Amino acid sequence: MYALNVDTMTDLWILPLDAPGATLGMSGGKGFRLGALLSIGLPVPPGFLLLTAAYRTYVAHNELAPCIESTLEKLDAQDPAALEAASAAIRGRFAAGTLPADLAGALREAYGELGAPPVAVRSSATAEDLPDLSFAGQQDTFLNVSGEDALLKAVVDCWSSLWTARAIGYRARSGMGHEDLALAVVVQEMVAAEAAGVLFTADPLSGKRTEMVLEATLGLGEALVSGQVEPDRFRIEAATGRVLERALGAKALSIRPQQGGGMVTRAEDAAGRQALPDEAIAEVARLGRLAASFFDAPQDVEWAW
Repeated sequence: MYALNVDTMTDLWILPLDAPGATLGMSGGKGFRLGALLSIGLPVPPGFLLLTAAYRTYVAHNELAPCIESTLEKLDAQDPAALEAASAAIRGRFAAGTLPADLAGALREAYGELGAPPVAVRSSATAEDLPDLSFAGQQDTFLNVSGEDALLKAVVDCWSSLWTARAIGYRARSGMGHEDLALAVVVQEMVAAEAAGVLFTADPLSGKRTEMVLEATLGLGEALVSGQVEPDRFRIEAATGRVLERALGAKALSIRPQQGGGMVTRAEDAAGRQALPDEAIAEVARLGRLAASFFDAPQDVEWAW
């Protein structure tokens, strides 16, 4: 699971998700924090990290840096059409590039060692959320990716999503340079979830740390995070996981993995039933307490059941 002919850790392309010594600059924010959660025993789906060195190898191999630099030079970050054109130019070059044979081989090997299951291919950026900036949702995730060829394509698409119009514009307007950016990729075994959602370990509206808020929907959490569904919402006593208040959402659709790869959207008639039973809510709350305690700060945690 390592790059060929390397002498130092910073030259690695691929590491296990729980590899000790991986840094934020190597594995990006998502990869770094998932590794931390694994280190304290939380049930993180198995996978591996494709490090920022792999992104830089791809950029260098395909001579993409001059294209990025020239495309962004004198770009008007307030002009939506210009941002879209710049993004299309850069992402087109990424899509037309080729993976170096040894990098592609290392990725295929890591996937085989994982058992070659359907996977989620998730972006993990080195430009992470700051007190006055939020980069949430600016890069892409690809779900239920099945097979080596589909995995290699999803990785390149993930890398290129560092250059969406939204991301370029936001960084430019925030005064961030583009020169040192890189993207790691997390490859994780898919969870074919019966229900999924988000847990806020402190109430996001009141700020109370004695109460948590959990949102749940049927199937994968993608329907919730993309705003396509009205989820169930639970207010929970943080110390015990006991439900204090519940409001069942319409949950009119679900997104689920389909055989052979890709996703399917289904209509649901679920307004009268709870997506997640109370005992599972208590367990998600327990895991959330562990995460918040480890990071010593409130967390929002994606979960699947």
